Amino acid sequence: MPAPVTAYVALGSNIGDRAAHLAAAVATPEALPGKRVTAVSPTYETAPVGPAGQDNYFNAVAALVTSLPPLALLDHLLAIEQTRGRLRRERWGPRTLDLDLLLHGDTTLDDPRLTLPHPSMILRAFVLAPLADLAPDLLLAGRPVNAHLASLDSSGILRLPTSF
Repeated sequence: MPAPVTAYVALGSNIGDRAAHLAAAVATPEALPGKRVTAVSPTYETAPVGPAGQDNYFNAVAALVTSLPPLALLDHLLAIEQTRGRLRRERWGPRTLDLDLLLHGDTTLDDPRLTLPHPSMILRAFVLAPLADLAPDLLLAGRPVNAHLASLDSSGILRLPTSF
């Protein structure tokens, strides 16, 4: 098995018990081989991106140490989404659980199933705010997470007083 790396996973939910969906996602990797959650950001409530009429999201980021290669980790994340009732009906539509692999160590990957680092994360305050709680100085595209976050409008992002 490859050497362990730190991976970052964005978590989101806007259907049902949002906090329970996020909590289950963080607990599930603990039970799977080759992964160990090391930190979870505070939870944020954010406006949806995509089709109108959706409820707000709960968002967070988890850091985990994994010896799984990126595509194997992606498969596990997709399986966790399915256990929480995720249905893929429309792009950016409502979902019980969304798990996006943001980073996998220093891996760069351009595969039809997965691009690493995640190509849109530096444009999304709802991803960068919780990531900044865990790794504010982590370099993304040559700049720290905090610098990217400072350049975005984060006015619609509310840090919740308690996490899941």
